[in-house]
Amino acid sequence: MDAFVIAGAGLTGAKAAETLRAEGFAGRVMLVGAEPDLPYERPPLSKGYLLGQDDRASVFVHDEKWYADQGIEVLTGRRVTALDRAAHEIELAGGERLGYTKLLLATGASPRRLRVPGNDLKGVHYLRRLAHADRLRDALAAGGRVVVAGAGWIGLETAAAARTYGCEVTIVEPSPSPLHATLGPELGGFFAELHRKHGVDLRLGTGVTGFAGDASVTAVQTEAGEIPADVVIVGIGARPETQLAEEAGLAVDDGVCVDASLRTEDPDVFAAGDVASAWHPAYDRRIRVEHWAAATNGGPAAALSMLGREVSYDDLPYFFSDQYDVGMEFTGWFPPGGYDRVVTRGSDEAFHAFWLAGGRVVAGLHVNQWDEGLDAVRELIRSGRTVDADALADPARPLPS
Repeated sequence: MDAFVIAGAGLTGAKAAETLRAEGFAGRVMLVGAEPDLPYERPPLSKGYLLGQDDRASVFVHDEKWYADQGIEVLTGRRVTALDRAAHEIELAGGERLGYTKLLLATGASPRRLRVPGNDLKGVHYLRRLAHADRLRDALAAGGRVVVAGAGWIGLETAAAARTYGCEVTIVEPSPSPLHATLGPELGGFFAELHRKHGVDLRLGTGVTGFAGDASVTAVQTEAGEIPADVVIVGIGARPETQLAEEAGLAVDDGVCVDASLRTEDPDVFAAGDVASAWHPAYDRRIRVEHWAAATNGGPAAALSMLGREVSYDDLPYFFSDQYDVGMEFTGWFPPGGYDRVVTRGSDEAFHAFWLAGGRVVAGLHVNQWDEGLDAVRELIRSGRTVDADALADPARPLPS
C-alpha cells in the first residue's frame, strides 16, 4: 500500500492530508508533528486567541474524531530527526523509522532568537506555538510594562494586544519605521502613527543589546538606553526549518528549493508552507512566503502534485492583520526596495495603497475597505499592464477600470 508521509503537523500538513482524502487517495496518510497538539491555525495566536476572544478549540483545523474518520494517522509530539531518501524512510526522535512512497516537508519555521545577554530570563517571550500564546496571554492579563523587540507583524499585533489588556507598551525597532522591509517607509509610517495614537512608545532606529534581571527580566537594554520591563516579546522574524532537507542533500536557499509543482529535485519529496522556497511563475524566481495563505493553499497544491496531477502553484502572496480597530489585507510581492512609487486612494481611516514598479502594480493592500477588498487589486497585478497613477489615486474611478 502506498504511504504518504507529511513531516510537520501544522496548517500546511493538515490541509495536504485533507486534500489527499478528498481527492480519493486510499493509501496510508501519516501526519507527524513535534508539537503535542493537533494541527492548528497560527494567526489567532497573535490576534483573537491572545486577546481571549477566541476559545482554544477554535484554533484547531479539525478535531481528533475527524482525523480518525478520515483514516489519517496523526503522530503528535514526534519530531522527525532524519530523512533517508535512498531507503524512502524518515526517522523519529527515539529511533523509530517510517517508510514513505511520497513525502511532504511541511516543517514550517521557528522564531529567530535574539542572541544577547539575558535572553534566557523568565519573562522573555517568543510567539510561534500555542503554548507560547498561553504563557503570553497570562503575562499580558497580569498587566505591567511590556517591551516589544521588533516592529514586524508579530511585534505590532502583540503590542496592540498588550495595549488592549491595558499594559504600558514600548516597541524597539532598529529600522526607521515599522514594517520597513515589508511595506517600506510610506505605509510603515501609517502603522507607526496608529500605535502612537493608542499610547505605544516607539523607539525607532535603535536595537536591543541585552536584557537585565536576576531570575526574571526587569529591563531591556538598547543602544539608546535602558527601558524598564516586566514582560518582553521578541518578534524579529522566523527561520525556515530546513535542517532535514539540508542533511538529506536537498537544495536549500532561503527555504527548501522546490519547483512550481512544489517538488524538490527528488521526485518523491515535496515541500510547502513556510519552509518552501518555491518557483513562482508570475515572478520568474523562487520566493518564500511565511503567511497563512501559503499554508492554506500550498498544502492542497502539494497534495495534488504528490498524486501526480499537473500543478503550477502561482497564487499571489496574501496576508492580513488586525490591530486595534484597523483591519488590513495585502496581496502581491516585491523584493526590498523593489518599487518606485506608492499610490494611495481613500481617507486616512479607510484606503487602498498600491506599490508600482515601472508603472505596473506589483502589490496592494487595503485598510478597512471591505466593500472593495482585493479582487480588483489581484487583477491589476496579474495583468502586468501599465496603469494611470492619477486615475488609480482617484476614489471616484472604480478600481476595475
